[in-house]
Amino acid sequence: MKYIILSLISAMLLSISWPTYGIPFFIFFALVPLLMMEHEISKFSAIKNKGSLIFALSYICFIIWNIITTGWLYGSKNPDGSHSLFAVVIPVLLNSLFYAFIFQLYHWYKNAQGTYWGLTFFVAIWMCFEKFHMSWELTWPWLNMGNVFADYPKIIQWYDTLGATGGSFWILLINVYIFYTLRIWEAGRKRKSLIINSSVLVIAIAVPMLISLVKYNNFDEKPIGSVNVLMLQPELDPYTEKYSKDSLTILNDLLTLAEVNSKGQIDYYIGPETSLPGYGSISENGFEQSILLNTVKDFLTKHPKSVFATGISSHRFYADESEKSETAYQTSQGVYVDSYNSAVQIIPNQKVEVYHKGKLVPGVEIFPYINVLKPLLGDAMLNLGGTTASLGVDKERTAFSNPYNPGKLAPIICYESIYGEFVTDYVKEGANFLAIMTNDSWWGVTQGHQQLMAYARLRAIETRREIARSANSGISAHINARGDVTADTLYGDKTALYAKVNLYDGMTFYTRAGDLMSRISVFVLGFLVFYTLIKKFQNRKKKA
Repeated sequence: MKYIILSLISAMLLSISWPTYGIPFFIFFALVPLLMMEHEISKFSAIKNKGSLIFALSYICFIIWNIITTGWLYGSKNPDGSHSLFAVVIPVLLNSLFYAFIFQLYHWYKNAQGTYWGLTFFVAIWMCFEKFHMSWELTWPWLNMGNVFADYPKIIQWYDTLGATGGSFWILLINVYIFYTLRIWEAGRKRKSLIINSSVLVIAIAVPMLISLVKYNNFDEKPIGSVNVLMLQPELDPYTEKYSKDSLTILNDLLTLAEVNSKGQIDYYIGPETSLPGYGSISENGFEQSILLNTVKDFLTKHPKSVFATGISSHRFYADESEKSETAYQTSQGVYVDSYNSAVQIIPNQKVEVYHKGKLVPGVEIFPYINVLKPLLGDAMLNLGGTTASLGVDKERTAFSNPYNPGKLAPIICYESIYGEFVTDYVKEGANFLAIMTNDSWWGVTQGHQQLMAYARLRAIETRREIARSANSGISAHINARGDVTADTLYGDKTALYAKVNLYDGMTFYTRAGDLMSRISVFVLGFLVFYTLIKKFQNRKKKA
């Protein structure tokens, strides 16, 4: 019973730490009960199959954490209007399984090499997993530890140096050191060591926060200019209106929203993810002939020196099969085509610029490892509310230049805003402000859209770029370079949000170095594994 209670305490501490409802400071010792559970079972339990029990209890812990923090995925709906169990069950079960497996590896390594090496291994492998979880086709970094302080920008200003992955390292290190302090105390009951270790913990927690407060209060980076931005929030139901309304009606509603809220010079009109065309998609082979896009250009002629950036659904046909991409699929007519979740920048008398979303939502926009899994699963994913194909992507980031002012926009599409190092690639391409185009209304009035909005604040700090966030149903927001939300909208409102967005051209250390702590952890993990293998080999040689 004691072991179960320790597992449940960790589950609750992890859960109540999470944005946007939680108190993040619990995260500093949220993993300690789980580490204590593992140690108690490994060292003092008479149970025969210790590894299986540790795996089971850690899996329970991580399932509870995943359900409480991401159970809002149940708000997703199938085409028939029913809630999608697939959308919540698969991510929760798989993500919990991954974390439990990582914890099991820690248990095996600790038993082989001892507590101190084991704790080093724990930090390294958790960090490596978080990095890996941002890179593969089953990517779901929603619960990466460094995200936990997203609503507290004043104490994480140092993320401009080490990023949210640096935050993960900080949190893991504190948890491990608290566990270490408890073990030292239990072993010797020495007050002096307890005082020293407790002092180290206080310093390790407080110093980064104090540095952050100083950086926050003394932020004095000078902008190279500013642009007037109008973020459009059309509040289009993604399950009904989007596919039942005529495309021109949807566009006219969006342009009416823009026109009514245009006060003075607007440099940028920014629309949300896939705001056009509604049902279907726009052919990239005929962008310049598109009635919808030319209607936007006509609108802009009435607003000189304005540009329009928005999300669209688009596709590209391949006349020659030899030119098709890896993600192209064959239509019933035998023609190969790629479908995209795209962002476009529209300017009168210029070609439409397009960027294709590079980070796709597993099971919704991408069939993970389709060549392996599709022959096994067939249409099972489609029947469960998923996809049987994958959208095309751009392998490189891009930034849209403005011919009328210094503005250079990063067209970040929804899910991409979770990925810190990924977003820095826009800045490296010259983007001096970030435009997030998103549709958060798939999950209804839940924590989902609030958490995604909170994570955007991390990207502002990491890159020191202001953010103009246009969401279909909310939350649209202006976020400054310190991560403060200076203006936002309510979920479900049909509205527009005006903001004067400052432009910055400096590059933070994090923008240049990326997830440095993750890369260091990869080397540390490699050393630990290699060292263990060498040691085992030497021991066998001695016995021989």
